[in-house]
Amino acid sequence: MALRTGENFLSELRRTRRAVFVDGEQIANIADHPAFAAGARSLAGLFDFAAAHENRDAMTFISPDTDEPVWRCWQIPRSHADLRAKRIAAEKWAEATFGLMGRTPDHVANFFAGYAAKPRVFGKFSENLTAFYRHARDTHAYLTYAIVPPQIDRSKPAHRQKDPTLYAGVVKENDAGIFLYGGQQLASAAVYSDYVQVSCIHPLQPGDENYAFNVAIPCDAPGLRLYPRRPFALGAGSVEDYPLTRRFDEADCFVVLDNCFVPWERVFVYRDIEAVRDQWWKTPSHLYGNHQAQARYAVKLRFLLGLAKRMNEATGNDAAPPVMVEMGELAAYASIVENMLYSHESVATVDEDGVLWPSRTALYSVMALQAQINPHMIDIVRELTGAGMITLPSSSKDFDNPDAARDIERYFQSASVGARERIALMRLAWDFIGTEFGNRHQQYEKFYGGASFLVKMNVFRNYDFKRAGAMVDRALGLPPLDE
Repeated sequence: MALRTGENFLSELRRTRRAVFVDGEQIANIADHPAFAAGARSLAGLFDFAAAHENRDAMTFISPDTDEPVWRCWQIPRSHADLRAKRIAAEKWAEATFGLMGRTPDHVANFFAGYAAKPRVFGKFSENLTAFYRHARDTHAYLTYAIVPPQIDRSKPAHRQKDPTLYAGVVKENDAGIFLYGGQQLASAAVYSDYVQVSCIHPLQPGDENYAFNVAIPCDAPGLRLYPRRPFALGAGSVEDYPLTRRFDEADCFVVLDNCFVPWERVFVYRDIEAVRDQWWKTPSHLYGNHQAQARYAVKLRFLLGLAKRMNEATGNDAAPPVMVEMGELAAYASIVENMLYSHESVATVDEDGVLWPSRTALYSVMALQAQINPHMIDIVRELTGAGMITLPSSSKDFDNPDAARDIERYFQSASVGARERIALMRLAWDFIGTEFGNRHQQYEKFYGGASFLVKMNVFRNYDFKRAGAMVDRALGLPPLDE
């Protein structure tokens, strides 16, 4: 199958009819609706980038089943070079969106590559899993996921909720498949995707068997409804005033399953609490998916530093020692994230099946700090810019008024650039930091890997405390010195 292009992607969005609700209206055409059209075009650009002949080596590998190029994100790495190639492909797609779209087609694809690397974890459903993996890989499918239960009553397990169908779970089965009912979150980019994976990453308890499943559902399947949070593009003005909001809002969605049917061939875990847990931790899926996520985050921080640098240059503060100190701190954080990304690869290990696993300690350590360093970095940039991001004309239309334009040109210039250029830069920074879109990103990065304490527990479980403790024991056992 030829590589999927942006036009293929947009045509599919126009052809399918999904149950997506915004302001009480069911959206018939995702590709052209004002809430989603610009995001769809940004994603279409990723398809075209990967399909371009000059990018084939970086963005694709050869499918072992079809001998045709397929996206690199579906590759199961067998060597450090393979993982490096996957990281480079992830960075290139992230650079196209400045790291601002977290659920691009390479994110959940990496999870399925991890599943397919260890199919025996899925027991009698392993053939279903590997068949779907090959199908999605070879058709360049775009997947998202909803793997967290709703925030209804977290003090009780799923089966003890006041209504057992509040959380997504199995309500019946027949010879053809299973039926699901309930809600699940948070399916970012589901309005754009081909499939939504519905499963659970939260710990389940005995009695929760109906909620212990893993399935792939077409996003236009009967009984699947999507409720995006308010699309920011609808409240944004021109692209000049909201250059990021208008292009890169990926629409976080709540998923409702209303007696939604899933055929057996799309079921990978079924009523198995142990398997639904092991799919994340006894396969490299969680590592592959978050290796991609950290590649995106490193790109995003690079963009943040570029914004800060350009604003300092525009105000003439770039060479001031206090500014250089703050910029040095920003650069230190960004460098930690970037170099920890490289260490995922350099200390990765190959298991008995020849599958390469990124370093758990390196990956989870930087994820554990992400919730702390991200808001701190944003605060540093706020301090550097002062009132610059909010002392701006109301919109680009002010330039259309001759009297206003004269004042703006005179008073909003900087030492190095004219008023229009400075205003464009400051609006870009404000859209990254201060708008609803920007603040959504701060919340997104804070909980991207889950609650911070859970990620820190992952670091605790994987750090080599035995080696560290042995050093202490050796020091305690040193013989006394001769006086």
